[in-house]
Amino acid sequence: MPSLPEARKQWFVVHVLSGQEQKVRDRVNRLVESEDMGDYVFEVLVPQERVEENRRGKKLETKRKFFPGYVIVNMKLYDETSALVDKTWYFIKEMDGVIGFAGTKNKPIPMRQREVDAMLGQIKEREENIRPAISFETGDSVKVGDGPFEGQTGIIEEIDHETGKLLVSVTIFGRATPVELESWQVEAA
Repeated sequence: MPSLPEARKQWFVVHVLSGQEQKVRDRVNRLVESEDMGDYVFEVLVPQERVEENRRGKKLETKRKFFPGYVIVNMKLYDETSALVDKTWYFIKEMDGVIGFAGTKNKPIPMRQREVDAMLGQIKEREENIRPAISFETGDSVKVGDGPFEGQTGIIEEIDHETGKLLVSVTIFGRATPVELESWQVEAA
């Protein structure tokens, strides 16, 4: 194993039961205080992004996990001699809802610092910006439910995930015409 990062720079991916990410994070944070593990477990993250959805004509803001089934934990799992710290290992491994450490079975490998930096930057960016939820893919057939082309069907040619806009090819006067629509203006055909 290559040289390990210092204790506060050791980040690990922990596999948890799907849908239990928040509960595991809250449980770990609560037990860190009650079991005096503050010198071993520093931070638990459930990376999420803010997503804007349109349900029944109303815009709703929700949060969506972008690593479902995983939590990211900053903890001292290896000491200065690269030996596994049993106290931390069993604290996380025996936690309700935890399946295990992602990667190898008995000797988890910490994330590289550049991976950690990229992930933390991505988390910050996605929490600050609201992204539209788009449940369509290029080539899907859709029906326009709002606007001047209401009732028309078309094929999605392009999707802009950042703005939530779709380029839909709609037939007008017998010719395919590309029309830019918001994702909430269409529904599956």
